[in-house]
Amino acid sequence: MGNPSKDRAGSAGGGSGDAVADGSGGAAAAARGPVGRERMFAAIRASKRVLAGSSGGARTIRDRLDDLAADAPAAFDLDGWTDIYGNDDSVIGELERRTAQALGTEAAAFFPTGTMAQQVALRCWAGRTGNATVAGHPMSHMEVHERDAYAAVSGLRMVHPTSAARPPTAAEISDLAEPFGTLALELPLRDAGFVLPSWDELTAAVAAARDRDAVVHFDGARLWECGPHFGRSLPEIAALADSVYVSFYKTLNGISGAALAGTEDFIDEARTWRHRYGGQLFQQWPAALTALTGLDRELPRLPEYVAHAKTVARALDEGLAGAGVPWFRVHPEIPHTHQFQVWLPYPPELLNEATVRQAEETGTTLFRWWSEPTLGGPPGVAITELTISASALEWTASEVRAAVGEFVACVERVREEGAREGRG
Repeated sequence: MGNPSKDRAGSAGGGSGDAVADGSGGAAAAARGPVGRERMFAAIRASKRVLAGSSGGARTIRDRLDDLAADAPAAFDLDGWTDIYGNDDSVIGELERRTAQALGTEAAAFFPTGTMAQQVALRCWAGRTGNATVAGHPMSHMEVHERDAYAAVSGLRMVHPTSAARPPTAAEISDLAEPFGTLALELPLRDAGFVLPSWDELTAAVAAARDRDAVVHFDGARLWECGPHFGRSLPEIAALADSVYVSFYKTLNGISGAALAGTEDFIDEARTWRHRYGGQLFQQWPAALTALTGLDRELPRLPEYVAHAKTVARALDEGLAGAGVPWFRVHPEIPHTHQFQVWLPYPPELLNEATVRQAEETGTTLFRWWSEPTLGGPPGVAITELTISASALEWTASEVRAAVGEFVACVERVREEGAREGRG
């Protein structure tokens, strides 16, 4: 998940503002200063039980090197030569072939970052369609987390079929008041709560774009975990789009890297632009090895993670209600993937302190970073994202509820300390 204090959370919250804490309870945490990454990661790493997983978070360099040494032999023949500028007969070439096979596309190209892969895709489609306008969501990764790269680097512009905290509907795409060359759909829409349309809604949205003579690009950084919600295989999902971007670290626990997938001729063009954008790195074999490990080990387990996320979300809801929290939200109530949001009526610095305290005192990490919902939501509310992966599978619903009770008690203790220090 990374540190959400550096990201922006989606406007998926609701409820009445009069039930929200005024923030004064964060005085003790504020007096100590914000919880830093070192303390948070040290507490997580020392925990005996971790509910909220993350892609490579709370891991030291030595940890990652040890993982690489242990896992790499099963991922690729280590007697082979290292890659040189992504040559086809190297580990990079193998990863590209495996990715295309997993998505059912003709080809795939490895990119050092998803931002670069997205911009190359949009630039290629703008040239091919003759239209530099992209239809996308204002809460999409391209709008919120890429510093307007599509406009600043490629001279593209974006229009919004909707501003609602959900994917656009077919009617909204059909009714867009101006032409566009590409429809970009983020699946799932992370900042809105990792939400997805239904399969019928998705196919209708794609058809609406085709009716407008537009191509379709999937921002599928987390596409890997969408199959259970749609009830379709990855190749069936990817076949709806003209190009698909996927990440290797957000779900598959790779070190870094992404891929752009599509037809042979489109990927050939994308490779040219990858070089022009500075993405033709000399060697990238560590990232490629961890990506191959993720395809082997994490990808088959995602349906299990998605199913357990529903159990965890329900238990969190029950635990927060049972602990008497004045207002909260688990969103979506039934997660669409193995990731979802939790909203609580306290300042983030208080919740981060309580999160670390629980881990340090009990050896249990329930949540991770909390932040303000900067894309909307009532004041005095904090948000966190939960990723349910291997570490969470051993948790039963009753254990989640019990840990929630412990966490809320810790929150109240930190608030009381803040009130005492405030009077002093």
